[in-house]
Amino acid sequence: MALRPGITVRYEVREEQAGRRCDALLAEQHAVSRSALADLFARGLVRAQTRTGRRDRVLAKSAKAVAGEIIVVEVPEDADGREVRVEIVEDMRILYEDEHMLAVDKPTGVAAHPSPGWLGPTVAGGLAALGYDISTSGAQERQGIVHRLDVGTTGVMAVAKTEQAYTVLKDQFRDRVPTKIYHALVQGMMDPLEGTIDAPIGRHPGHAWRFAVIDGGRASVTHYETIEMFAGASLLRVRLETGRTHQIRVHTSALRHPCVGDLTYGANPRQAAELGLTRQWLHAHRLELPHPVTGEHLEIVSEYPHDLAHALTLLRER
Repeated sequence: MALRPGITVRYEVREEQAGRRCDALLAEQHAVSRSALADLFARGLVRAQTRTGRRDRVLAKSAKAVAGEIIVVEVPEDADGREVRVEIVEDMRILYEDEHMLAVDKPTGVAAHPSPGWLGPTVAGGLAALGYDISTSGAQERQGIVHRLDVGTTGVMAVAKTEQAYTVLKDQFRDRVPTKIYHALVQGMMDPLEGTIDAPIGRHPGHAWRFAVIDGGRASVTHYETIEMFAGASLLRVRLETGRTHQIRVHTSALRHPCVGDLTYGANPRQAAELGLTRQWLHAHRLELPHPVTGEHLEIVSEYPHDLAHALTLLRER
């Protein structure tokens, strides 16, 4: 469930979640960055109560979750995420730039653009803070943004700087012209080691913030191949034919090989903790596309961020 302005959210802590930091737990469950939640904690808007409601205490962001307690988050009316909030985004790098477009290396905990309920940093706001002028086409909060990555997914993201580039890039992504290559670390060993997952995706019938393979969902096709195997995990090279929300996460989870660290889609929390992961191991590694104005073939690559690279190092040392 999104943390929308003006609502109160209640979340019961499960046994397996006991002992985790409350800010990390809420960030994972509601797709909100920990930096955004910090403001709510600082304002005393996050508290814990017993099931009977007899005990109520204000939580600090570093407080440990207690099994059976209810975490209550009051989101104020002024927490409106629909306008671009200009702020420096730490660790966001420019991978490619010319007068028509640019490509960023999106860090984790950053949304592509503002949306209702999102209180954290965005690519659009980060670029504005750096003084970049991007296309004014599209909805106000999505100006220049031609495709998106999940908040917890890192890697290459293209952004239009001119109106011409915006129109062409939007058409390219709609027509599936760009090649989008992801690397994903999944639990266990895929069988077969390479193949295609062709399964429709739609909203999860029981969880509004999740997606699932369901009858009547939108056509979704994922191609994968195993590039490295470890004890208890496999590193995949993934090419998306379609671009549904959470597509790789949903498809691998449906095969019972969720992305390591992806607790939303059934990953093993113990394995995630052992590898130091607080989000899914999923990275947009490479984007190939024709330049929107010149037609030149572009290949833009993003290297693994520290947390993902560290997890692989630990697996290789075993």
